[in-house]
Amino acid sequence: MQPTESAVVVLIPEAERLVGRFRADLDVAAALGVPAHVTVLFPFVPPGLIDDMVIAELASAVGSVRSFEVTFARAAWFDRSVLWLAPEPTDPFLALTRAVCERFPDYPPYRGEHQDVVPHLTVGIDQPVEALESAERAIEPGLPVSSRVSNAVLMQGSSGPGSWSIAAALPLSR
Repeated sequence: MQPTESAVVVLIPEAERLVGRFRADLDVAAALGVPAHVTVLFPFVPPGLIDDMVIAELASAVGSVRSFEVTFARAAWFDRSVLWLAPEPTDPFLALTRAVCERFPDYPPYRGEHQDVVPHLTVGIDQPVEALESAERAIEPGLPVSSRVSNAVLMQGSSGPGSWSIAAALPLSR
């Protein structure tokens, strides 16, 4: 199946050990093949329009932000329908989103549906609240999770299971 969507994300492999089994059941993105991550920009340029120039511009935008350390020390909620891990600090993620949006203004975060961008690592979304609460109780003893963020990735995929994959690695500056 041809990719129909793309996203710029920061993968957090250290969190996968803690949240992976919950995401598999509670976050459709996991079933699509997207590992534990913090979204920088979704949706991004349609895959059919991504060429070397788009990737070079994207790499330049991402490279304008310095690599950083991040810690996920607590779980949080959006309207009791989305369970997520809160990154600290959030400023570098916001800087990444701003840098990419400045270069690609036709692609606002989440199609402009949310007034504010809140960096987060989704554990579960649109599932029974009891399942999300159970996941929260199981995850909390494993926190904090820390990671060194030295790159973002461009991912592409479709609505098919396991269809998402990395199309380009995008280093942050050192």
